[in-house]
Amino acid sequence: MQRRSIAVRGIVQGVGFRPFVYGLASRFSLTGFVRNDPLGVLIEVEGQVAELERFEAELVGSPPSHSTIDGYVTAALPVRGDAGFRIEVSDSGAGHARVDVRVSPDLATCDACLAELFDPSNRRFQYPFITCTACGPRLTIVTGVPYDRQRTTMAVFPMCEACQREYDNPGDRRFHAEPIACAACGPRVRLLDRDGAPMPGEPFARLTAALRGGGIAAVKGLGGYHLACDATNETVVSELRRRKHRDEKPFAVMFESTEAAAAACRIDTAERELLAASSRPIVLLPRRASPGPLAPAEGVAPGCPNLGVMLPSTPLHHLLMREMGRPLVMTSGNRSHEPIAYQDADALTRLAPIADVFLTHDREIRVRCDDGVTRAARGRELPVRRSRGQAPRPVRLPFPCAEPVLAVGGQLKNTFALGRGRDGFVSHHIGDLDELSAYRAFCRDIDLYERLLAIEPRVIVHDLHPGYGSTRYAVERAAAAGLTTMAVQHHHAHVASCMAEHGLSEPVIGVAFDGTGYGEDGTVWGGEFLVGDARSVHRAAHLRPVALPGGDQAVREPWRMALAHLLDAGLSPAAIEQRVGKDCVRTVMRMIERGVNTPRTSSAGRLFDAIAAIAGVRDHVSFEGQAAMQLEWLAGEVDADRGYPHHLEPEGDRLTIDTRPIITEACRDAGLGRSPATIARRFHVALADVVESVCVRLRERTGIGAVVLSGGVFLNVILTLDCEARLSRAGFRVFGHRMVPPGDGGVSLGQLAVAAGGITRS
Repeated sequence: MQRRSIAVRGIVQGVGFRPFVYGLASRFSLTGFVRNDPLGVLIEVEGQVAELERFEAELVGSPPSHSTIDGYVTAALPVRGDAGFRIEVSDSGAGHARVDVRVSPDLATCDACLAELFDPSNRRFQYPFITCTACGPRLTIVTGVPYDRQRTTMAVFPMCEACQREYDNPGDRRFHAEPIACAACGPRVRLLDRDGAPMPGEPFARLTAALRGGGIAAVKGLGGYHLACDATNETVVSELRRRKHRDEKPFAVMFESTEAAAAACRIDTAERELLAASSRPIVLLPRRASPGPLAPAEGVAPGCPNLGVMLPSTPLHHLLMREMGRPLVMTSGNRSHEPIAYQDADALTRLAPIADVFLTHDREIRVRCDDGVTRAARGRELPVRRSRGQAPRPVRLPFPCAEPVLAVGGQLKNTFALGRGRDGFVSHHIGDLDELSAYRAFCRDIDLYERLLAIEPRVIVHDLHPGYGSTRYAVERAAAAGLTTMAVQHHHAHVASCMAEHGLSEPVIGVAFDGTGYGEDGTVWGGEFLVGDARSVHRAAHLRPVALPGGDQAVREPWRMALAHLLDAGLSPAAIEQRVGKDCVRTVMRMIERGVNTPRTSSAGRLFDAIAAIAGVRDHVSFEGQAAMQLEWLAGEVDADRGYPHHLEPEGDRLTIDTRPIITEACRDAGLGRSPATIARRFHVALADVVESVCVRLRERTGIGAVVLSGGVFLNVILTLDCEARLSRAGFRVFGHRMVPPGDGGVSLGQLAVAAGGITRS
């Protein structure tokens, strides 16, 4: 006989780990206990040595599917002669010097609960909050750790006798399921009008009648409110755009099942797996040319060959979709650029001008969390937005943080990250900090995560840009609290984020292509080749800088970037003048000549904008990245024949990629009447040529054979796959993003990795 303690660390709370341990100990006739503690799960087991060995092997070899064991420590203890095995009350952490709990992400409804939801003989038939140890809310309802019911927003719902029996029964699927509830004791749904008054009748039947009649609804989900309407009704889709002030940006669509989605979109094996993942992200799928009879209206994603598709993530959504019988637009419950509404009073205030009815409930959302967005690229995931169902699952850092670190990310598509040891906890998607409401949410959520994860940062890492809201927050907080700050160049953070995903500590060639990032020389970077590692990089090559006339205005008006590149290449702007007017062109030309509000930029994203305008695709955009997205869609319509030429110009130890030949040849094609698709495809080939030729030249200089691709431009699947294929054939090891987005949503992880490695810039 022996007794052992086993301290398990990782995501082991809120994923059915204690019931799993209980069942395992019972199977091997072991005695002792299991409990949550401030560091994870503590187990004491007693029994025959052979059975203890089998117990331990299965514990770490076959844990619950949603758990992650980062490590465990065993120790011998005196035999106590316990009578049985039990789940003990959690250790609240009082008096502990250290707390290190990983909070589980939210988990979509499991198949077992779904079967009960639609079983008329089950006592939870059509109950919208059905859950068990394998599914349901986690992060969004947690108020503290260790994870127990009293430290969730379910604490206000005392269990009825039937639920308590299930909770206490080791043989039940809901044994110690903290969000357990039923219609007798748990949360309830309500249907309200836009004034907040209750509406009579069965909520789901009344709601679906309103939606089928052309109404718009605000629906409370796991991490906040969605705005919903009949996706097949072009008129109501247009009305939702008008009310939400969202002109062209695509809406996401919820289908009842993968089979229903497959009638409107082509879905491969990897995409099916992404759709059905426990995180239930929005997955970008190619639309069918001839969709089924209940296909979403064209206005859902105007001019877009892809559709953002999601499946129901909660019992409430399953009930709604079953009752509706057709796809629904499910877009974030906000006005454009604002954070998603998640508190009931705020939702009624902010969404009343948009929604006709509100489907709400009385289970409080503690952590606001928007939907994640992803896509597949040749059989693997390429994250677009990491949020609900993924946050705050940690990323393992290549270097440990010597002190607790807060990385505050960038200005757009913001996330923040907290670092402790080798764990990087990246937050859910916050949004663009230009909006005051988003900035306030950013401040609130940082405080919430710090308390939830028990991390008190001593170092705050921020972007070099002094005007970012995240930078101001870092500087002001550090000054007030006596903390250390560290500035990390934007594109170094991009490269370091991808390195962190892959655990790379060796030197790499980092290709960082995006829209804009504050450069160390005072210009706007965005087409960068950096050589180094998480500790130190130098700028080895970049796209030829051109004027950025009007700063942010050039982002909204791609014709300005076309004009800047045309003038740089010595070409006539006549075609631009014909479309936007001579007066506008002359005004911007004077700005460029005099250097008024016209910084210099090497941005790859702005080069996409210029080509889009030269090809006649887009002179103005209604959302960031729109022109580049359209070029990608067009490029996918034709086969590659050739790319536009470029030149490499040595300048000391640095290369400048001369983009003027690309612009000249694109203008020539446009003048000859070549299709925008042909121009788009040749431009994509040209950029892949640039990446290959520069990386080969840098390898000759440095001997480095690893390449990292990062930055928002590498959300472009055509460019990403072409670059990876070329570089692999050239003998490089190529690394792209798989866990966090290549865009600015991954910057906070990169900042954290740089801080952990210790930064020096050259």
